Amino acid sequence: MTSGNILILNKNSEEIELLEELCSKIGSTNSSANLERAISLIESFDFNVLVVDCSLASYPSLKGLLEKPTSIIITGREEKKIKEIISEWPLNRYVDYHVIILEEHNEKAFQRALKKAVEHSLLKIEVENLIHYIESTKIEIKDAYSEIKEIKNFVNESIIKELEKRLELEAKHIWFKKEKQKIEEILKNIYIANDVTSLLDTVYEIKDIIRASGISIYILDEDEAIGKFLKPLVWDDAFLLHPDISKHIVLIDSQDFAAFVARYRQEINITDLSNDIRMSKRYVEQFKPPLKNILCVPIMHDREVIGVLEVYDKIHPKESSQEGFTKEDEQIMRTLSEHISLAITKLNLIQYDALTGLLRPDPFFDNVIQKLESQRKRRQEKESYAMVMGDVDWFKNYNDRNGHEAGNLLLRELAEVLKSSTRDQDFLCRYGGEEFLFFLTGLKDLEEAGLFTERIRKNIENHYFKFQEYQPRKNLTMSFGITYFTKERIDSLEMINKSDLKKMANEADIALAEAKGKESTALRAQGKKETTKLKNRICIYYGKPTDEIEKEEVIKPFEKKLLQERRRFERFYTSTILIYKENGARNVAQTINISLVGVKVSSESELPRDHTLDLMLILKDKAYPFKADVVYSEKVEKNFFRYYTGLKFKDLSPEDKTILEDYFSSLDLEGRSSMPN
Repeated sequence: MTSGNILILNKNSEEIELLEELCSKIGSTNSSANLERAISLIESFDFNVLVVDCSLASYPSLKGLLEKPTSIIITGREEKKIKEIISEWPLNRYVDYHVIILEEHNEKAFQRALKKAVEHSLLKIEVENLIHYIESTKIEIKDAYSEIKEIKNFVNESIIKELEKRLELEAKHIWFKKEKQKIEEILKNIYIANDVTSLLDTVYEIKDIIRASGISIYILDEDEAIGKFLKPLVWDDAFLLHPDISKHIVLIDSQDFAAFVARYRQEINITDLSNDIRMSKRYVEQFKPPLKNILCVPIMHDREVIGVLEVYDKIHPKESSQEGFTKEDEQIMRTLSEHISLAITKLNLIQYDALTGLLRPDPFFDNVIQKLESQRKRRQEKESYAMVMGDVDWFKNYNDRNGHEAGNLLLRELAEVLKSSTRDQDFLCRYGGEEFLFFLTGLKDLEEAGLFTERIRKNIENHYFKFQEYQPRKNLTMSFGITYFTKERIDSLEMINKSDLKKMANEADIALAEAKGKESTALRAQGKKETTKLKNRICIYYGKPTDEIEKEEVIKPFEKKLLQERRRFERFYTSTILIYKENGARNVAQTINISLVGVKVSSESELPRDHTLDLMLILKDKAYPFKADVVYSEKVEKNFFRYYTGLKFKDLSPEDKTILEDYFSSLDLEGRSSMPN
């Protein structure tokens, strides 16, 4: 609300009382019954509005008092007389009036007039102040310019240096403020990281804030054969694939910067690396250009080293003569490593594979031993078990054609499908690059183990993976090897150890090799070469009391299929374009597989069941019209807005069948010609 200082000049005590009551709601109020008292008040205070009775409002009597832009409101009971007095006042003075009738006064009308008068006065004062400020500023600028010219003649070199020093300190203050904001952002990203990929993304942000040329992050691991070692998740800016990780592991006892930090729990910051024995072969041979300086800090959890964070070759401004990393860099790295430790613990990277989120081999075997021990205590020793090894068919072909990043994404998606295909009581781990190991419990017999594995195999075969159409058989599949066992195969469940379980995993691996046709004994015995019909199948290792029996006698393919998977016609997994018409509009979908019966497609919308669609199917470089009924249409995943739809061809003519058969034959020929050796 607008507020101002108001002076009431009125001889009538009743009117003064009324006006004071009304004016006090707008601003600070003073009153006077005579001109002498009013003059005294005006000399003491700056008034915005003078509310004056018409008997005292003559301009000649008041003009000497009102030097400032004070607004005037003239009051009285005779409007005609008031207007005559207003005519005396100059046009540049704000003058308004209000007729006072004590018996029936209009409070709101007066307050509106008073508020408007106050606002006008305040505005005029503000304008005058602004004009005065502009004028004074002009004078100040002129004076300052003159002073600068005078000072310029007397400024010496030491004063200039002092000014430069102050400017540099100010710049550093601004820089540190920005760096603090960046660090806070990195910490925020570390804490909200809900998977390994989002955590490792922060590693590159750390490199930028430290101004390093490269960065690596390792986690501590242990193996029965080689002992403790550092496993790099990121090595010199590169997010490593599983096959590459083994090339870059660092034994904890080796002469190496990262190993030294993990072994002694000490950070190192070295500029001169020329004669340092910890400058191991990997730093010399794998860095281009040569490594110049290094900063390396341990990642600790509960006073134990769980990893190492390492940066290389500090980038300094061109004009700087400084080399290596600073004390500030050390402090930043120390702080960030503490928070990375919390994130690693939260994501449980010690237990789980960094890429897929599945168990790692050692924790997998630990869980299996605990499971067997728990069942022994509950006297459930009669249960049967199976160790199943699965491997992606032609994964190298997928990686070579689509790139390692696509291969990583495939393994993550594959892990999700495998997890959804197993039960809560089963265990699953990523055993190697594209190898997965299952432990199945609660089985009745070997046939149930085979049927359960067959269900997993079919789930992979039926799932659409990106770029699968470029695989040798136009589909991405897995092969499996099973070793089945009961309590009788183990001397004592109470004494079972990792070596026993790894031996069984090796048996499953032998069966897997047979399933993939790597050393197909049946074909070798017949003198035949490996054919494209191998892979995407299951073989079983039948355990024997002795290892003297030849492999041919203990490994057999599992041939029994799930009843619901029996089909009259072969399905061809090929990705091509399908155009369908619905509600007068044409829509595009992508095929997943095709047979002489129908086609499975991936689309952005759900299609109505028991509905006939007009289709245009793109086969090779030609489009062919078909009709098909919608058999089913379901969402791929709960939070994934794509649908799998099954379409059954309708009124398929002999010519249509010939078109499809010719297309399938061309796919088969292409698959054979592109099959890797």
